Amino acid sequence: MKAAVFHENGGPEVLTVAEMPTPRPGPGEVRIRVAASSMNHLDLWMRRGLPFAIPMPHIGGSDIAGTVDELGPGADPSWLGKHVVVDPSLNYDWYRLARLANTRAAPLEIVGEHTQGGFAQYAVAPVANLMEVPEGVAAELAAAAALVGVTAWHGLMSRGRLRPGERVLVTGASGGVSTMAVQYARIAGAEVFAVTSSAANVRRVQELGAHHVFDRTACDWAREVYLATGKRGVDLCLDSVGEAIWPGLVRSLAVRGRLVTFGATTGATGKLDIRLLFWRQLSILGSTMGTPAEFRQAMNLVFAGRATPPLHSVLPLDEVRAAHELLEAGGVFGKIVIQP
Repeated sequence: MKAAVFHENGGPEVLTVAEMPTPRPGPGEVRIRVAASSMNHLDLWMRRGLPFAIPMPHIGGSDIAGTVDELGPGADPSWLGKHVVVDPSLNYDWYRLARLANTRAAPLEIVGEHTQGGFAQYAVAPVANLMEVPEGVAAELAAAAALVGVTAWHGLMSRGRLRPGERVLVTGASGGVSTMAVQYARIAGAEVFAVTSSAANVRRVQELGAHHVFDRTACDWAREVYLATGKRGVDLCLDSVGEAIWPGLVRSLAVRGRLVTFGATTGATGKLDIRLLFWRQLSILGSTMGTPAEFRQAMNLVFAGRATPPLHSVLPLDEVRAAHELLEAGGVFGKIVIQP
């Protein structure tokens, strides 16, 4: 099969499109003829070299949508020929089991990071991770929504415990997770604040449903959020930006506000005023991916047309290097989708 692969870490130049062995499904798995797979920042980090090993040579792509074309031993035969999207979280129950005494659970893994992914003509996945894509929903949309949808839903609803009527701030609002978070927060009945860059992105985020959008390159966004909330601050912030904006985020939180972080695109060292932390009784929470049930909740809203992942571009597999360069350069609004 044809696949986008790298044999060593480095810049986009390490990526090649080459012939690789076509995978065969193992017990409880299926093989999928890939129709679409979308880019995430995770793909950049893996290519550059994460602080832990990934299988090499490596095929990235955590988001997979396509058609089941082969069954592994024990796989339910009713899946054969179905159009599916793959939940990218493997062993998510580790988060619950790891807290129990005398329990050794397999740790969380992610499709396309700890396993070979979807930037190829074929990929394998566990049957338990499949969700059927309804007729009329494009594979590009299903793939674009998978990882970012469950990440946004888990961060907002489970970790952040967002309630109707609350004020929520979404940072990096042009990114894949954040564009979904804006929509999910609006659906949940929140007043949505967002931070992005450029006047064009402000308009796009407003079209997604945000009530207040600030261009971080044109104003003191933390002050503007403070004023727009009547000098009360926001109840919840969902952040992927990290180091560059943490001082402003903490200042933007209301009394008993919650800061949920799921990424650190500008750096991993978050500075904050500890006095604000204890005086306002703030909470700082980490969030990663989401449960199988949350994946289905998030995707059902996409399938129902209530939330839609914005597509920045759809590129052929042969242009995966260009996709990496595009995402790395910034300026991408929403998702880049790869078609084999």
